[in-house]
Amino acid sequence: MWGDDTLSTTESPERPVPKHAESPEPAEAAPVPARRRSRRTVRRLTLAVALGLVAGSCAGYLVQAGRTPDKLPPLSQPSLAQAQGHGPAPLSAAQDHQVKVDGDLRKLLLKRPGGTRANPAIESDDGWLDLSAYAELYTKPDGAFRDLVGDEFRRAAVTGWIESGDRTVEIRLIQFRQVESQAAEEEAFGGRGWAADDAHTRSWPVPGTGDGEFFVHDRPESRFGSGYVAEAHAYRGDIAMEMWVGDTKPVSPARVRELARAQMERL
Repeated sequence: MWGDDTLSTTESPERPVPKHAESPEPAEAAPVPARRRSRRTVRRLTLAVALGLVAGSCAGYLVQAGRTPDKLPPLSQPSLAQAQGHGPAPLSAAQDHQVKVDGDLRKLLLKRPGGTRANPAIESDDGWLDLSAYAELYTKPDGAFRDLVGDEFRRAAVTGWIESGDRTVEIRLIQFRQVESQAAEEEAFGGRGWAADDAHTRSWPVPGTGDGEFFVHDRPESRFGSGYVAEAHAYRGDIAMEMWVGDTKPVSPARVRELARAQMERL
């Protein structure tokens, strides 16, 4: 190898070429994709629109600035014409229940029937029971007084009489303000609960009321002077009604039902 005058050079192997492959002809220069031209066109159009908006806004501002300001309407409204004459007449007690119950509570009590005499057990000279007088009717007046204050006691009215023989009747209407609670309903509910707890007691609904009841105790009650007693408890609106009927003999349920029904109809 050193004896040859000519230095041999090592040739690099050629890159393999797939069989039957023809030499490619020079390709023409590919045109610039139209998509690029479209994007550039969109950018130019967007820029032109933006410049147009800015120019239009400036022109509009200049035009508006040169105009005389429009006069604003007055803030105050013209006085409205009012109807002449008096307003509608106030509703009567027959048309408005609240008018009736806000009047003289004593007028809502049953009238004393003819042929009866006054009941000396009624502790009122004028038909009214104030808070203290009504609390005294409970077995624990001090506690009752506090409870009635909490129940928003407003006023109470009472009536009563003695019928044929020794049958006594006493009816009380107790009215509450009822700002915080339904005290009249609770008062009637409590009265029914106490009456139902007594043994040998029968009960019936008071006609014309939602849950009013009257009770007939079939055994003498020592707390009422060893006499027979019946009672009724119901309410309407802000007024609670309680009725007591006493006799030396068992009380007729029919008489108690009639008295309780007639009293509730007046409310």
